[in-house]
Amino acid sequence: MTAGKPTEAEYSQGVQDLQTLMTLSTLKHIDLYFADESGFSRLPQIPYGWLPKGEQTGILSDSKRVMNVFGLMSLDQKLYTYPVKGTINSDFICQALDDFCSTITLPTVIVLDQATWHTAASIQNRIQKWQSKNLFLFFLPKYSPHLNAIEILWRKIKYKWLKPKDYLSEQDLKDAIFHIFQNFGKLFQINFSKNFYLLQ
Repeated sequence: MTAGKPTEAEYSQGVQDLQTLMTLSTLKHIDLYFADESGFSRLPQIPYGWLPKGEQTGILSDSKRVMNVFGLMSLDQKLYTYPVKGTINSDFICQALDDFCSTITLPTVIVLDQATWHTAASIQNRIQKWQSKNLFLFFLPKYSPHLNAIEILWRKIKYKWLKPKDYLSEQDLKDAIFHIFQNFGKLFQINFSKNFYLLQ
């Protein structure tokens, strides 16, 4: 892999490898999870709204981070979340993946981008241990966030599923986020067969 953006050949190979993993997952030979972090604050992600003519309103906002979340999501909408008030770093991810190891029943592949905290020495030093427990990491080509399906989940939460009333307080926002996490795949669904465009 080059230091900058991937070459066309590197990108194509990464997509092909990911397609192979998706096929193996569909055949139930492996479990496949897409993983990444997202931060949530009381800064609403509301693109527009409608009010009666002559009326005005406002939504209180606060850019202070309420929580950060490391998530692992499968395309059949299984979700594992690891929230933290502070910063997500490689040590936190190691702890999360150590915990996740206890849940797996099939050989499991986790798809990650190449952020520095995903490729740090503490991660690299754990890879052999995780592999002995049937947990494997697959790194996407650089600068390819569109290949990571969990990005769709973060967008749905912030731009569709969270409502203005959820931003009234820090606790309201936390409650709404955890409600979405707990009901993902039931009350909150994503049709990846239509929306996940990997096979273009």
